[in-house]
Formats: sequence, structure tokens, C-alpha cells
Amino acid sequence: MKNNNIPRIMIAGTSSNCGKTTVTVALLQALVNRKLKVSSFKCGPDYIDPMFHGEIIGAKSSNLDSFFCDENSIKYLLAKNSNDSEIAVIEGVMGFYDGAGLNTTKSSTYEVSNITNTPVILIINCKGMATSIAATLKGFVEYKKNNNIKGVILNNITKTTFSAIKQLIEEEFEGNITVLGYIPKLSKDLIFGSRHLGLVTSEEIEDIKIKLNKLAEVVEDTIDIDNLIKLASYAKENVFKSPVIKKFNHSINIAVAKDKAFCFYYRDNLELLQEMGANLLYFSPLNDVELPKNIDGLYIGGGYPELYVKELSQNLTMLKSIRDALSDNIPCIAECGGFMYLANSIDTYKMVSYLEGQSENTGKLMRFGYVTLTANKNNMLCKKGEKIKAHEFHYYDLTECGDSFTAKKTNKKTWKCVVSNDFLYAGYPHLNFYSNLHFAENFYKKCLGENYV
Repeated sequence: MKNNNIPRIMIAGTSSNCGKTTVTVALLQALVNRKLKVSSFKCGPDYIDPMFHGEIIGAKSSNLDSFFCDENSIKYLLAKNSNDSEIAVIEGVMGFYDGAGLNTTKSSTYEVSNITNTPVILIINCKGMATSIAATLKGFVEYKKNNNIKGVILNNITKTTFSAIKQLIEEEFEGNITVLGYIPKLSKDLIFGSRHLGLVTSEEIEDIKIKLNKLAEVVEDTIDIDNLIKLASYAKENVFKSPVIKKFNHSINIAVAKDKAFCFYYRDNLELLQEMGANLLYFSPLNDVELPKNIDGLYIGGGYPELYVKELSQNLTMLKSIRDALSDNIPCIAECGGFMYLANSIDTYKMVSYLEGQSENTGKLMRFGYVTLTANKNNMLCKKGEKIKAHEFHYYDLTECGDSFTAKKTNKKTWKCVVSNDFLYAGYPHLNFYSNLHFAENFYKKCLGENYV
């Protein structure tokens, strides 16, 4: 058994759009500016927030998801991804108690806070409220007794109103909830929403960094960061057992698509393959003329291919390189946007055309949410009947989505999905390898081919 006692806090919200992302990125930037070694985490299956935390702010970032992972794996991943940090910041998802269904706290921020023994700072959007702010906080604190809520930050409130409400909260809770500060009403250019978080060009990054440092200056002035760091030091010790990760005697080269069009990956999936012995060779379907040389496998994740259809369709040498590799039975995982890219077309633009089907915008979220996949036949990743957990989030849909797996949501709804064979997994569901390590092992073995013993 191993122990982990990294100082850590969780930024949770009363609801979506209450300001927790803005508070999180502002605090991360402020902590980085203080020269602290910071790691960050996102509850739930989101790819964009960890990418933003990591690539823009420079905080080592990954996911903590209690649908994908059991309690031991969550504690292990928290320790693994914060082992060289002085403080870890975990951003929640949705409202604090909101889980995978309408009437459950399963897979919620609340559940992850309990699994990881992390002190929680609740963010309340105070627009249109005064005394009701204290009532809202009281409701969240008392709804579940084992909730870890230790502090609160009031968002969208004036300095004068904050002073009065701070006194009210301290009297009501008799000092058991720390009022750490507030965020004043911000100008629109300083509020970070989902439209910002996927930006990756150098010009956009430079602009965002300027805004982040302005936000950091705001929270240094309005939030007691020293007290927040002290609160993080109260996090209880986690005890866990490291999972058994198979180490292969032979290394392999896996080409991983990584650019503006393809950037949605679970970091822990990629690092798991590396721990097994893989070399990851990153390439750009947008800008490179062909796949890297001497590859044993191919991984094309999700992202925004629909935003770059013209550029992707015009890169004829890359389209041919991928089509030829797949025709030569290079083992391949293609998820969501990668799946769309391998088919005939996105909108009216030709893509790789290795798979049948056309992809078009439906104008609404399709089959959104957590799923458990069960294999309907033997394939590259598993045998018939084996299961893995995954997540779907897409507005586009393909005319040929496959039937190799059956997806089942938490509400029991099911559908067929995924095109697979002995060398291919291609479908909308994004897999999480830590929900079934054998899927990653089987992919590695298939990439080894005749070299596998």
C-alpha cells in the first residue's frame, strides 16, 4: 500500500456556469505566478479544461472520474499526477452534488471529494441575492453531512455587499466555513467560458495569457490565497495500491494525431501506453505530408475536425498515407473526430475514405454522456462480451456508426456502435483505459505483431 498527502483543494460550484472555471484558472495562474509547483485536475470526462490548464497555464493536468475508475484508481491517479507538486487544484463539474443521473450523486464532484479526502471550496454566483447567499450555502453544507465543504468564494458580488455577507456567514456557521473572498463583476473579456478553452494557436494563447494574469491580479486582491493554501494543507492522507501495469519487453512506435483538429485525449491513456513501453510520435493531419516513419500503431483522437474540413481534405498526401497504413493493417484507434476523419466525408469534404459513411451536423448533442461498452464480437481490443467504460459528446453523426459494441447508458438506454476488426477500433465513444487495462494491453500486443511473445 502507498500513501499520498499532497496539499490539495477542490473548487466546486452550486451549478454549471456559477464561475468555477474562471475562479479555477485565476487561482492556478496566481499560484504559478507565486512560483509554486502546481498540478491540476478536472472531475468528469472533460478533455478541454485539462488541456487548457496544462498547455496555457502550465499546470500538470489530468482527469479524476469516478464513473470510469474505482476508488483505488482515482487515488492512484491523483498521487501519480501530483507527485512532484506543492499543491493540487481539482476543478469540479456541474453542481457539487450532480451526478451521472437525475437523482444520484454517483460520479459527482461530491463523490470525488469524498474518495480523495479533499477540502472543498464552494463557488456561489451571488447575482440577484443577498441573505439568500447564506441560505444557499447552508443548504449545500447540510444536504450531506460528509461533504468536505470547508470554504466559500462568492462570485459576482460587490466589495460592500461581500463584507456584509461575510459577516453573516461567519455568524451563521460559527467559523466552521472559511469565507476566502470574492470575485467582483468582471468585464466580459475576463470571463472564461467553453469557447475560450479550445483555443490553441500561438496568437490566441498569448492573448489568453494576458487575460489570465489580469485575473490572477484580481484574485490576489480579493481572495485570501494564503489561507486557501493553508486549507489545502489540511487534506487527509490517501492510501492506495498501485495497479499492475504490464511492461512489455519490446517497445513500439505509436503515431498520435495532435493539432488544432485532433486534440481530445485522456492524458492518462497516453501515459499508460508509454508506461507499457510505447514511444508516442505526434503528427499533424493538418500540416504534415504523411505519417511518421516506422510506426507500429496509430491513434487518432477527437477534437474539432469539422472546423478544419477544407484544410484536412486538401492534405491529399496525408489522407493517402493514413489510408495506405490502414490498408496494410496498422492497428488503429480512432475516437469521435478521428472516426469521422476515417470515413468518406465530413459535410461535403472528402476525408480518408477508409470507412463507409458521411458525417453531418445534426444541430444537437447526439447520444451524449457516459456509456458502458460491451463487445458484440471479438476484435482488436477485446473478446466478445468484455466491457469498458467510455463517453460520447458530439453534434455530428455518421451514417454508418457500426455495430461491434453495444453502448448502455446509466438510464439503461442502449444502441449499437463502433466499427472494429482485428486491427481497428473506430467509433464515437472515447475510451478510458483505466476502466479496463486489458484494452490497452491488447492494443499494445496488436502493435507488436509478430514481435509479441
